[in-house]
Amino acid sequence: MTEKELLFNEAMEQLEDIVRRLENGDVPLEESLKLYQRGMELSKVCHDKLQHAEKQLVTMMEDGGEVPFESGTGGQDT
Repeated sequence: MTEKELLFNEAMEQLEDIVRRLENGDVPLEESLKLYQRGMELSKVCHDKLQHAEKQLVTMMEDGGEVPFESGTGGQDT
């Protein structure tokens, strides 16, 4: 599954799991670094999807609801 296909909720669940694992403190340093890097990637995915959704909502409100919501395109400018 590519980052573009990853749903917001899936990315959040993965990010929450990474945070839990890192907070436990029993992860070796090398794995911690990999988890941190993956967490940063997931954070960007979530941020991009939220930004895209916000832009769509603003457009819909400005156009009186004439623009349909585009699911599955999170993070891509249309």
